Amino acid sequence: MAKAKATGKPRKKKNQAEAGSRGLTPPQMVGEEPAALASLRAQIEADGGRVVGSYRDPLGGHWQLLAALPLDKVAPTPYQRDLSDAHVAKLTDVIGKLDRFLDPLVVVRGEEGGYWTPNGNHRRAALQRLGAKSITALVVPERELAFRILALNTEKAHNLREKSLEVVRMARALAALDAGHETEYALQFEEPGLVTLGLCYEQRGRFAGGQYNPVLRRIDAFMSRKLPAALELRTARASQLLELDDAVAAAVEKLKEKGLESPYLKAFVVARVNPIRFVKPDATKRPDYEETIEKMLAGAKKFDAGKVKADQVARSGGPPEEA
Repeated sequence: MAKAKATGKPRKKKNQAEAGSRGLTPPQMVGEEPAALASLRAQIEADGGRVVGSYRDPLGGHWQLLAALPLDKVAPTPYQRDLSDAHVAKLTDVIGKLDRFLDPLVVVRGEEGGYWTPNGNHRRAALQRLGAKSITALVVPERELAFRILALNTEKAHNLREKSLEVVRMARALAALDAGHETEYALQFEEPGLVTLGLCYEQRGRFAGGQYNPVLRRIDAFMSRKLPAALELRTARASQLLELDDAVAAAVEKLKEKGLESPYLKAFVVARVNPIRFVKPDATKRPDYEETIEKMLAGAKKFDAGKVKADQVARSGGPPEEA
């Protein structure tokens, strides 16, 4: 097949528009408000809120208001999923320490007053826990937009590989700025093990991180080290985890040579060499990270396939190699 002729110009991505070909210029984003927006402004004032300003969004040119609203008049849309208490707790802690609310909600006004937010319920709940009186919001005139925004929020979540890679890239960018301690980014990173798993996925695209993540969740914690130092240690941990994965893969091959076939072989081996699988989780004390992984590695290296029976694998069940 003939190769495309090189032009020296970067290849345009599929569905990518020409730069600067769409939307408004900054001067076009402000101007005389339409009548519908003036009516919404009056309703906000009557509800005890205050309008900070109005503008047209830079892409589609739709009008919206930036407003301060009484917090007790903002609620989630009645058809969205329940709050995650753990996520609200993290947001409450971060916003409280920052002492600023920098991410306005998107809201629409309800038919009988009050405001619904389709994308900011956790932030709203965090401010509520902090005892705030008001909240900033982008008030959109079109009520039907709430359904469209909510649909975007319920799209398929990142799988473990995508999320881990996203987190480690974020960590590396922050480390380049010699940012704060890793503990300060708990909200952005979500789980400490995601940084380590991301480093593993960078080196091995088909790494079966789903097999090790349950263990990491129990033994890993955010570090009090500065991000560059934390990343250095996590790089070493990633190498150790990849070594463990190699040892587990070798044990799986021994089981296959014995004639055992199952999509759960790797899960079976990981469970067998996991020294904390029968240890009851204790929120006040985590098992030591290095000690746990070292024991798993030693167990995988001396794994005896001859002692495994077919019915033991069948009973183990569990998720496929990459859930």
